[in-house]
Amino acid sequence: MKFSPELHKATLLRRYKRFLADVESADGEVFTIHCPNTGSMKNCWVEGGACWYSDSGNPKRKYRHTLEITTTPDGALAGVNTGRANALVEEAIRSGVVTELQGYDALRREVRYGDENSRIDFLLSGDEGDCYVEVKNVTLAEGARGYFPDAVSARGAKHLRELQKLAEGGVRAVLFYCVQHSAIESVQAAREIDPAYAEALDKAVSAGVQVLAYKAQISASEIVLTKALTFC
Repeated sequence: MKFSPELHKATLLRRYKRFLADVESADGEVFTIHCPNTGSMKNCWVEGGACWYSDSGNPKRKYRHTLEITTTPDGALAGVNTGRANALVEEAIRSGVVTELQGYDALRREVRYGDENSRIDFLLSGDEGDCYVEVKNVTLAEGARGYFPDAVSARGAKHLRELQKLAEGGVRAVLFYCVQHSAIESVQAAREIDPAYAEALDKAVSAGVQVLAYKAQISASEIVLTKALTFC
């Protein structure tokens, strides 16, 4: 996913009200931008750290700029725009980077399914059958280990129940962790943050749900998934 034009660099002053952040540009201007992340963004940013934002170019938007990348307390980069995750995964599937999800003829987005009124991020179809793919963005890190979720996620647990039912019915179901963090080298459930999610994940995996994790290479000009990581 290339940014055209490249993202703008600024200093992140604070994040508040979940969806807002104040930044300071290189010339000293302080302004508010949109923060497209519903999680806690734990360990993802530090006051006074470098950040990068996109410009919609739309003066009619209340907040025309969007926070895209932050610097973590350890100096790593994190892609905090969760709205980018699906596009990154789709790009990686279509380009052949995600080898485990090749061989399908069609890809559909946001397809309704399940008993709990859900929408699957991607439904892949081919001669061998269907594959349901649910995408989650991972940015919480402790050292080189990544965790999901970074806050209690009832919605995430619901998706796991839906995937589990698919797997129990003999349908291929995949949970895909899109890792937008330059320091993360493995992924696991954040059991201390959300024990219910971790329990649902254990049940889903036992039922046959496949877990994939791929890491993004992050820069002001491009974010792209490049390699598979270990899920443990």
